[in-house]
Amino acid sequence: MQGLKKKLYQWISQRFMDGCSSYNDLAVRRNCRSKEQARAVFADNKVPHAKGLIFLNPFNAIRFAKQHGFPLVIKPNVSGFSRGSHFPIKTYAELWKAIFLAKLWWPTTVVEQYLLGKNYRIVVVKGGSTADDSGQIMSVIERFSPYVLGDGTQSIDQLIDEENAVRDSMNLFPVIHPLSKGAVTKTFLKKQKYTLATVPAVGEIVTLFYRISLAPGGVVTVIDQKTIPQVNKDLFTDVLDMFGANILGIDVIMQDGIDKPYTEQDCILLEVNSRPYLKMHDYPRFGKAEDLSGFFDHLEQFDISQADTF
Repeated sequence: MQGLKKKLYQWISQRFMDGCSSYNDLAVRRNCRSKEQARAVFADNKVPHAKGLIFLNPFNAIRFAKQHGFPLVIKPNVSGFSRGSHFPIKTYAELWKAIFLAKLWWPTTVVEQYLLGKNYRIVVVKGGSTADDSGQIMSVIERFSPYVLGDGTQSIDQLIDEENAVRDSMNLFPVIHPLSKGAVTKTFLKKQKYTLATVPAVGEIVTLFYRISLAPGGVVTVIDQKTIPQVNKDLFTDVLDMFGANILGIDVIMQDGIDKPYTEQDCILLEVNSRPYLKMHDYPRFGKAEDLSGFFDHLEQFDISQADTF
């Protein structure tokens, strides 16, 4: 049975987690595996997080919507790279559709309140680049859905070509993906009463897909850690300790931004990733890529038990 588990984990890692780090013991990875587990830890430690519900029966999500209202988020209880996630959900029709699609990924599903704000991935490591056991922030990036910026003269079609050319010139592929002109993009534009031929106004941001992930063409920008208040840094390193991890990728939304204390704004931690995808931190569309080699050297010193077991 143990051999079968190792083979299964190897297949999962190759198929779905290519480029993800592996610096945590099996016990830590298991404790971080589902959104429900993270929510329980956040609640026990009074960490701000969205009100939500884990459900198997779709009617429980409908009752949650009636109690808490819209907008909402639907996502699989176990997933990665935002696979199967849908937001912002504003109607019951959208809710039913999102439930069906999310359950294609995992039978148990999460419904949460949605916060419109800025989306960040914070990577925190035990000991950082030093020899002590205190947590240290390795890297912080802000994440964006795929979009183009209007200039008043070019169509969305032309803007996509222009942006893809910039990404190509920056050697961002294949970590950062090109923007698409396919059916999904056209459908999403149609909901906004746009087509690829639409000419956006100067400075107008046209979102091409709802999901904040790399696969549909999302991008990241590096955040200067000097701009982050100490109270926010302490929150993130405290979360690392709560899970007893060597490294965590913490996903958080802040209404006003990470440069403001989280205590003075609406803020929700979404989940923790025990095998964060670190490669994207080396390929920012905006900002300068950081030299993280010292952190990797430090992480390589950890003795990871059952690293090849799911």
